[in-house]
Amino acid sequence: MDPFKPLPSYLVERYRGWRATKFEENHAWYARLADEGQRPRAMVISCCDSRVHVTSIFGADSGEFFIHRNIANLVPPYKPDGDLHGTSATVEYAVTALKVSNIVVLGHSNCGGVEGCHEMCEGNAPHLDSDTSFVGRWMDLLRPGYDNVKSITDRSNRLEALEKECVLVSLRNLMTFPFVADRVNDGSLALHGLWHEIGSGGLANYNPKTMSFEQV
Repeated sequence: MDPFKPLPSYLVERYRGWRATKFEENHAWYARLADEGQRPRAMVISCCDSRVHVTSIFGADSGEFFIHRNIANLVPPYKPDGDLHGTSATVEYAVTALKVSNIVVLGHSNCGGVEGCHEMCEGNAPHLDSDTSFVGRWMDLLRPGYDNVKSITDRSNRLEALEKECVLVSLRNLMTFPFVADRVNDGSLALHGLWHEIGSGGLANYNPKTMSFEQV
């Protein structure tokens, strides 16, 4: 069976609508982006979750953000071993080639990846513990964060705390990249940790002085 099919009609119609309206209304801007290349000031590392709409949250236009999405907005530690590292490659390009001045790690409520890690740590997800699970092995990055929240008795509160720990794990891992640490230390790059509450539209920013997430 041929796995490749024509684009679904609803996507074709949405594209045509965009092409006839927003693109035509901003044709000069898109032409400039094409000719001059991208110059984003910020990189955003967010979850793949379809409910997290990064550009809508910040009201951003094309060319403003360099966005990388993966399961649970995780950043692995620096590991130059010659293997395949999509997230690390994106961070490297953003920092060394695009010279972004801000990196934002954006976590969110009701994160399925974080819940999966929680269930693994609780011993309730043997399918994720399997060596054949790409999701499980990726979420192993968050296991150290579970130790910081496991004493929280209420499950929903524990999950929210783990979602925020996920942001902090990524921020700490970003600082293991020499080219990130160098620019943070010379003041040309800043790291930010955010947590988005999908249902209420809330946004909390991590304050290292209080070691807590505070509403924006």
